[in-house]
Amino acid sequence: MALTIHRGELDKRDVQELLASHVAAMHSHSPPEACHVLPAERLRDDTITFFSAREGGRLLAIGALKALGGGAGEIKSMRTRADALRRGAASAILNAIVAEARARGYERLLLETGSGQEFAAAIALYGRAGFTPCEPFGGYPGGPFTRFMALDL
Repeated sequence: MALTIHRGELDKRDVQELLASHVAAMHSHSPPEACHVLPAERLRDDTITFFSAREGGRLLAIGALKALGGGAGEIKSMRTRADALRRGAASAILNAIVAEARARGYERLLLETGSGQEFAAAIALYGRAGFTPCEPFGGYPGGPFTRFMALDL
C-alpha cells in the first residue's frame, strides 16, 4: 500500500495516542530544562501545520511545521510509531514539511532536538536530509544536551 500524507488530524484517536507517547518519551529522555516538546493542545496554533503519514489508513508517523517569521520555520513533534520504524514514514513526513516550507517561500528550516542515544536516529535522518548544526534560535537555551540544526532552502 502507498504511504499518504495528511494535514490536521489532531483530533484522531491514534494521533492523540502517538502524541501522548511522544510527549512521555521526550520527558523521560530529556532533562527538564531541555525538554521543549509541545503537547497536542499547544499544536493547535495558527502558526503550526500538523502532518501525519498513513499506510492503508494506519498511522505511521507525525510531524509539524511551525512558522517562525522572518522567512524561517521550525520542525516540531516528529515521531514514528515503534512498529513502523525504518519503513520511510519519518522521511515522508520530513519531506512533506520541507516541501511546505519551500512552498511558503521560507529561506531556512530549523529544529531543536536532544543529543542522547535516544535521538541518534533522528539526528541521522536530519543529517541525510541536509540539515547541519547551527546556533540556538527562538529563545531556546543552549547546553550540552540540546542540538540545533538548520537547512537552508
